[in-house]
Amino acid sequence: MLPRRTRLLLLKSLSLISIVRGYNILVIALAQYLAAIFIMAPDLPLRDVVLDPNLLVLVLSSALVIAGGYIINSFYDSEKDLINKPRKSMLDRLVPQRVKIQAYFVLNLLGVLLASYVSFRAALFFAAYVFGIWLYSHRLKKIAFVGNFVSATLAITPFFAIFVYYKNFEAVIFVHALFLFLLILSRELIKDMENLAGDLAQNYQTIAVRFGLRFSKGCITLLVLLALVPAALLIAYFDVGLMYLYFIATSLLLLLFLVLLWQATSKKQFVWLHNILKFIIVSGVFGILLIDVDLVLARFV
Repeated sequence: MLPRRTRLLLLKSLSLISIVRGYNILVIALAQYLAAIFIMAPDLPLRDVVLDPNLLVLVLSSALVIAGGYIINSFYDSEKDLINKPRKSMLDRLVPQRVKIQAYFVLNLLGVLLASYVSFRAALFFAAYVFGIWLYSHRLKKIAFVGNFVSATLAITPFFAIFVYYKNFEAVIFVHALFLFLLILSRELIKDMENLAGDLAQNYQTIAVRFGLRFSKGCITLLVLLALVPAALLIAYFDVGLMYLYFIATSLLLLLFLVLLWQATSKKQFVWLHNILKFIIVSGVFGILLIDVDLVLARFV
């Protein structure tokens, strides 16, 4: 049996990991590296990309700022989460609000200072990113349409940093980005339906609150159908290696998702729909490996 103080310290550590969603940050960092290797800089030697100190700094800066973003989001959503996610909320409350704010400032400061190693412009980029996350958490997330759009934009911003660093402006990158953006925006609308009770209690003017579930489902349906367009373009017109199999499977799954969406009426069903979109997004990270299977077999196996 561990001493009480040790158990409390472990619980607080788990609470902090829960707040910053460490698993999400790891997936984003992996996605940034894979995107750099296979999409942003496919012509550079693998060693030059993986061992690039500037890329490492950009990924670390992204991780620190994103962690800070999760903290400030948890800080502002603490009352709403008590309704929507009572178990997670009780775990998160093991870390005092004062400690959360201190960690928020430290993480963001480290992220911006670290980015200055790459360039002054990189530091400004991450400083703006920090401000954008704060503004979203403090005010914008409560506004219908605006909150969802800004949240999806902030979610893909770490990839924009890599895109700017490599200065690769090929069309395939923009089509990939559009597909990802539409999926993330759809997921944001699903989350609003999932969290309807807490949003109503805290007067969050989300699309689901202001216009109802049927209108929200219509918006999600439109976004998913739009997402099928870049998926079809990537299959038909761009060289994505064997990743075309991912886009075919994803397109079929998205059609099934739409059928389930219009049948869904309960929070449990909305959680399942949210998880389907999350699965598609996360599997897309590993699907990047299919772009150049020969490289994977030669270097990774």
